[in-house]
Amino acid sequence: MNLVIDIGNTRAKLAVFKQDKLVFSLISDHEDINKNIDKLQEEYSLKNCILSSVTNILTDMELKKFEKFVQLDHKTSVPFKNIYNTPMTLGVDRIALASAAVHKYPKQNVLVIDSGTCITYDFINSKIEYLGGAISPGINLRYKSLNQFTANLPLLEQASYKLIGTDTNSSIHSGVLNGFIQEINGIIKQYNSEFSNLTVVLTGGDTNFLAKKLKSSIFANPNFLLEGLNSILIYNLNE
Repeated sequence: MNLVIDIGNTRAKLAVFKQDKLVFSLISDHEDINKNIDKLQEEYSLKNCILSSVTNILTDMELKKFEKFVQLDHKTSVPFKNIYNTPMTLGVDRIALASAAVHKYPKQNVLVIDSGTCITYDFINSKIEYLGGAISPGINLRYKSLNQFTANLPLLEQASYKLIGTDTNSSIHSGVLNGFIQEINGIIKQYNSEFSNLTVVLTGGDTNFLAKKLKSSIFANPNFLLEGLNSILIYNLNE
């Protein structure tokens, strides 16, 4: 049984896998991570662990109780060829998403769209090469930027919207959300024009919202990053 830990800036996701099947997952506050690891370790007799983190909350010493422990970075062995020009700057989340794409859709052209704080686009071609992609502001960042960099626009949260805003608030919602959706549709269209038989995967916190709005045929999978981390762990176990 494998433990997958994905630590973000504010919270963490912990998941238990039996081979490549997700058995259990939870979201944890940072202060509860070690307690939750101990609880899962006791319940599932976990042997192997992979950690993806943007913080230094957990250390190697705290995780050495596992038979195999992998802390993901740009030097970790992965099941694809990384031809990104600056691999040392590639986020661990994007590495995990690329690995998931290779594992779930082998030898296919795959565009992974991860919508969270930022929206990232990651492309893996049919030769199992990671080429790169794009990074763009997520929905909440767009709302915050309108408030922070203007004198009079309010800070809003995501809400229902229509094409034509009839007051300031509805105009902001229309601009942010319609613009966000049209950006994604446009980028998918560009990739489709350049790469045949493109598979598009949507993941991240906005998965449910976007899956209903996008014109293209997509595979929506909110657990895609966790699955990618687990595939990297399995890959390193078999090396």
